[in-house]
Amino acid sequence: MSKSEIKRGQEPLYEVISDILKRNILSGRLPVGLVLIEGPIANLMKTSRAPVQVALRKLHEEELIHRFRGRGYLVGDASADAEPIRQPIDEFQLEIPDQSKSALAVRGTWLRVYDQVEADVAACQVFGEFRLVETELADFLGVSRTVARDVLSRLNERGLIRKGASSHWLAGPLTARVLREKYQLRAIVEPAALLLAADHIEPAEITKVREEIRHGLTRETDAYEAAFQKHCLERAPNAALVEMIRNNRLLLSSVNEALNRLGLPPDRVALDQYQILFDLIGSRQINAAAEYLKEHLRLLADKNLARLKIVALVPEAEAIPRYLSPL
Repeated sequence: MSKSEIKRGQEPLYEVISDILKRNILSGRLPVGLVLIEGPIANLMKTSRAPVQVALRKLHEEELIHRFRGRGYLVGDASADAEPIRQPIDEFQLEIPDQSKSALAVRGTWLRVYDQVEADVAACQVFGEFRLVETELADFLGVSRTVARDVLSRLNERGLIRKGASSHWLAGPLTARVLREKYQLRAIVEPAALLLAADHIEPAEITKVREEIRHGLTRETDAYEAAFQKHCLERAPNAALVEMIRNNRLLLSSVNEALNRLGLPPDRVALDQYQILFDLIGSRQINAAAEYLKEHLRLLADKNLARLKIVALVPEAEAIPRYLSPL
C-alpha cells in the first residue's frame, strides 16, 4: 500500500463519505433536488449513520446541499428552488474512486464499527446496567478479538464503559443522578468555554444559524445543539476543555437519540431557547449568552429527567444487540 493510500485510510470516515458525495454532486450524477437521507447513504457506504451525519453537515456548510421542510437534505443550494426528488440513492450508481473504495475497506477495522457500537452502548444505558463480553462483541461484529478489544478500549477512554469488580466490562445504568451530574458539569464548563471563545466565533456562521431557526428550515433541536458546539464551544482556545465538553456530551446526545427512537416527542420549546441564545451571541452579548446558557441547561436537565422517567414504563428495547447482556 502506498503512502497516499495509507493516509487515505486514516482519513476520518466522514471525510471519505463527504468526498464521494461531493464528487457525484459536482458531476451531476446526483441531480439537483435529490433528497439525501442518512440511513440509505449509511447502507450504501456500509457504515453507521454517525459519520454520514457529519458528512452531510459538511456539505451543507459548503452549500452543496440544503435543508428543506422535509426529512433530510436536498442536493443544490437553497436558491435552486428545486422540487424534491425522492429516489433511492443506490439507483444512481455513484462514482466511487478506487482510492475511496480502499479507504472504506481500510476502515473495516475498529474505526469502521466503532460508531455503531458507541451508539448502542450509550442507548442501552437508559434501560439499566449491561455487561459486554469481548468474544460476543467480536462475533456480533464479524471481526477479530483484537478489533473488539480496540473498540472496548476506546469506549472505556470516553467514559461509556468501565471495569467492574470482577474485571467485566460494564455499561450503565443511566440514573437520574448521573444525568443530573452531567448537566451540572455542562452548566460549569460550557459557559466558561463560550466566554473563552468570544473572540474566535465567526459572525457569519452565527447569522446563518439564526436564519435557519427564524425561517424554520429545521425543527430538529439536535441540529442546533451540534451547531452551538461546533461554531461556539469548540472555538475556545483550550483543547482540554473542548475535549471534556465533547466527552461529557457524548452520552447525553446518544441517550437523546435513543429516547427519540422510542417515540418520545422532541423538545420543541427548546427551539425558542436556541434562538435567544444565538441572538445574544450574534449581537455580541457574550456575557448575557453565558448566563442564559446556564438557565437553558437547567431547564434542559429537568426536561430530560422527566423523559427518563417515561422510559421506566417502556419495555426493554428489542433492538438492543445480543452482545449487551442485562444485569
